[in-house]
Amino acid sequence: MSVEFCGWEAIKSSQGHLDSGQEPLAATGYTMYHGTYISNAADIIKNGFQRSKDGLLGPGVYVSRNIEKAKCYPQKTDKKDKLVLKLRVNVGKVKKIDTDNHLLQKTWHQNGYDCAWVPPMSNITSIKSGREEDCVWDPKRIKVVDVALCMDDATRHGLRRLIKKMRQNTNHGNSSDECHKCGKEMVTLHPVQKCWNCDDTICPFQSKHKCRT
Repeated sequence: MSVEFCGWEAIKSSQGHLDSGQEPLAATGYTMYHGTYISNAADIIKNGFQRSKDGLLGPGVYVSRNIEKAKCYPQKTDKKDKLVLKLRVNVGKVKKIDTDNHLLQKTWHQNGYDCAWVPPMSNITSIKSGREEDCVWDPKRIKVVDVALCMDDATRHGLRRLIKKMRQNTNHGNSSDECHKCGKEMVTLHPVQKCWNCDDTICPFQSKHKCRT
C-alpha cells in the first residue's frame, strides 16, 4: 500500500511570549520591553543599546517581560517624553537572582552567564513593585521589533518606519536572522536537512510539510 501523505502540521500556542513569572530557558528568544526617552529611541533602533555602567544587577541592558515595569522608566519623566520599545531578546545562559546580597548579583557575567533574571515577588527589597526584570550583558542579543507604547502618534509611526527600514537593510546585507525555510526568527541556527521520505529540504520549525507524491 502506497503512502499518500507524510509530514506534519504544527499547532502554535496563541501566547506570544513567556509569562513574566516563568523562568526563562537558556538560549531562547523572548519578547521583552524597555522604557526610554523619546529622544534616545532612534539612536537605539539604528545603533543598538549601550550597556549601562551599573545598576541593581551590575552593568548591562535592563529589560523586562512585564510591560508595566517598562512603562515606569525613565523614572520621574513625563509620559509624553518617553516610550516603550518592544524587543526580541536571546537570553543565552540565565542566572536567577532572587535575594538581597546574592553572591552573583553583580558578577553573574564574570561567572559565565549572559543574562540575570529577577523573578516577580522576589526577596530583593529594592524592587518595590514586585515585578520581574532582566539584565542582558551583550546588547547584540537584543533586537528592537516595534514601538509598544508612545503618546505621540507621529513619533510612533516614524519610529516604526525606521524599524522596518533597518530590518530591510539587514536582510539586504544577507545577515538576516530569519530561517530561509520556515521564515521564523532564529535564536540559534535551525537544523535544516533533507526529509527522510521525499528528500525535500525542510526545517523542523516549519508549520507544515507535505511530502511530494
